[in-house]
Amino acid sequence: MKFIELKNVNKTYSTGVTALADLSLSIDKGEFVFVIGHTASGKSTFIKMLYREEKPTKGSVIVGGVNVAKLRNRRVYKLRRKIGVVFQDFKLLPKLTVYENVAFALECIGMKSKDIKPKVMRAIEIVGLKEKVRSFPHQLSGGEQQRVCIARAIVNEPKLLICDEPTGNLDPDTSKEIMDVIDSINKDLKTTVIMATHDKEIVNRMKKRVILIEHGVLTGDKMKGSYKSHESI
Repeated sequence: MKFIELKNVNKTYSTGVTALADLSLSIDKGEFVFVIGHTASGKSTFIKMLYREEKPTKGSVIVGGVNVAKLRNRRVYKLRRKIGVVFQDFKLLPKLTVYENVAFALECIGMKSKDIKPKVMRAIEIVGLKEKVRSFPHQLSGGEQQRVCIARAIVNEPKLLICDEPTGNLDPDTSKEIMDVIDSINKDLKTTVIMATHDKEIVNRMKKRVILIEHGVLTGDKMKGSYKSHESI
């Protein structure tokens, strides 16, 4: 069984706009996949389907053997415990330190205090912020803040890491550093990574699987792909 499988997924909003049309694809455990496409192409809707921020109008969305499209609302929290999400805007709590921001993700799920510290320190070390554990968000650069977000997303050792334009607010050098961190998480922790992005340089440099969505339709899917593989973008 594939780790992620979408079958004939359609999404039409109440406005009448169709975001996804008959989308079918599968992703293996441990893969690193870029999702590209123009603004309003449907890639964000696809991403949101995976952690049940959106539900399909039709079709099935299987994540780790669970059809999340049919998951009852009261059970969504259990799905999200197994998924890490990194956004473009950092969403850090300004009055909490780096350590406290990362620990908060575990406190929210009721983990015991004695179990929290080793997990938090490991996540912070993975993203290279061991010297910043007592710093507050306003004392960090944009790249460092995004590293905190990544640490928070992986602190519970999720099988899936979803990144929605994580480098959108960062300069090219910092973006490269962030992508190196995400790449190492994929390789070293065997975490499946799915990343929506507009950053052509990153996609072209990293040579991962590239999925192209245009007007809600899957129009390209290439291993070791690039933006150059999809000339219409």
